[in-house]
Amino acid sequence: MTTASPTSAVAPAPPGLITRRLGGDSLFVLTGLPLAVANFVVAVTGFALGLSLVVTVIGLPILSATLHAARAFAQLERRRVATVLETTRIEPSYHGAGPDAGTWRRVLAPIMEPQSWLDLAFGVLRLPVTLIAVPVTLTWWAGAVAGSLYWVYDWLLPVDRGEGLAPLLGLGDAPATRIALHTVIGIFFLITLPIVVRGCALLQAGFARGLLTGVAEMRDRITRLEEQRQAAVSAEAIALRRLERDIHDGPQQRLVRLAMDLGRAREQLAADPDAARQTIDEALSQTRETLAELRALSRGIAPPILVDRGLPSALAALASRGVVPIDLWVDPQLATPDGRLDSAVESTAYFVVAEALTNVAKHSGATICTVAVRRQGDRLIIAVTDDGAGGAHLAKGHGLAGLADRVRTHGGVLSVTSPTGGPTDIRAELPASR
Repeated sequence: MTTASPTSAVAPAPPGLITRRLGGDSLFVLTGLPLAVANFVVAVTGFALGLSLVVTVIGLPILSATLHAARAFAQLERRRVATVLETTRIEPSYHGAGPDAGTWRRVLAPIMEPQSWLDLAFGVLRLPVTLIAVPVTLTWWAGAVAGSLYWVYDWLLPVDRGEGLAPLLGLGDAPATRIALHTVIGIFFLITLPIVVRGCALLQAGFARGLLTGVAEMRDRITRLEEQRQAAVSAEAIALRRLERDIHDGPQQRLVRLAMDLGRAREQLAADPDAARQTIDEALSQTRETLAELRALSRGIAPPILVDRGLPSALAALASRGVVPIDLWVDPQLATPDGRLDSAVESTAYFVVAEALTNVAKHSGATICTVAVRRQGDRLIIAVTDDGAGGAHLAKGHGLAGLADRVRTHGGVLSVTSPTGGPTDIRAELPASR
C-alpha cells in the first residue's frame, strides 16, 4: 500500500479532453434544436387538440398519447444530459396502470402521473432555451473559424476603400491591418469557444435536469434520509441491547456476587475472622475484575485514546489486543491535526474495525487479518480482510447487520464479500468530513 499524496493544485485539463468535450457539447447543443422543435410541435399540438376535444370521448386518448410522446422525448433527453453532465442517469418512477388494467385505466394512467406533466412542460419550454443556446454556439463557432482563417480568404473579398471594421476603428484600411484585426478577433472567439459552448450546454442540460429529474432526485434524497433515520434507530436499539446484555452477563453478576460476599464476610467477622478475611480478599478480586470489564465496555463505546490521540492510535491499540495477528495500515494524514476527521466519523470507523475484528476472532478461524484505513477524496475507506472460513453476511440477526445500520446512519455504505471457504473482505465507506 502506498501513502496518499498531499493535496495539490488542480491540473489543467489536457488538450485532448478539451477537444472531446468541445465536440460533445457542440453536438449536444446543435442536435437539441431539431429535437426541441419536434418536441414543441408534438406537445403543443397534442395538448391543444386533446384539451379542445376533452369533452368528447376522443380527447382523453389524444391527451394520453401526447403525454406518452412527451415521455419518450424526456427519456431521450435524460440520456443526453447524463452524457454531458457526466453523471448517472436518474430515471423517475412512472406509475403504470398494471398488466390487468382496463382500457380507460391505461388511458388515464399518464394523465394522473405528475412527472408526465413535467415532461410535457419541458417539451414546451425547452424551445426558448434552445433558441438562446444554439445561436450563441453558432456565432462563436463562426467567429472562431472565420476570424482565425481570415488571412486565407481575405484576398477573395471585395473591400471598398474606407469601409470595413478596421477603418471604422480608425486603424486604416491597409490589408495587413485588416487581416491582423480579424485574426485577433478570431483568436478571441477561438480561445473562449470551449467556455461559451460549455456554458450553453450546461444551460440546456441544467434546465432539462431540473424538470426531468428534479422530482426523482428529491424522492431519492428523501428515501435515503428515511433509510438513514431507520438505520439510526435500528443501530441505536442494537447497541442498547448489546450494552444491556454485556452489563447483565458481566458486571451485574459480579456486583451481585460482591454484595453476597460482603454480607457473608460481615457474618463471619465475629465467629471466624480468618474466613472473613478470605471472603473480603475474594470480594476485592471481584471488584478488580468488575472494573476491568467496565473499562472494556467503555473502550467498545468510545475509548479515551480515540478522543485524545485520534483514529490511528486508537486502531493501533485495538490491533495490539487482537487474538488473531493483525497487519494494520492507516493513512498517515489521518494522524495530522489537519487530517483528523469529525469525531462521529472517527467513532464509527473505530466501531467498524472493532466489530469486524471481534467477528474475525469469534467466527472466522483465521490465521491472519489485514486492516487498511485510507482517505480517498471526500471518503474514508475501511477494508478488513481475513483468511478464515468465510460465510459472513449482512442478514438480519447477525452482528454485521447492526454494523451496516450504523454505517448507513452516517451516510456510508458497508459491503461484505465472504464466499464459503474464505477469504472474507469487509469494506466500509464513510464521508470523510471534519
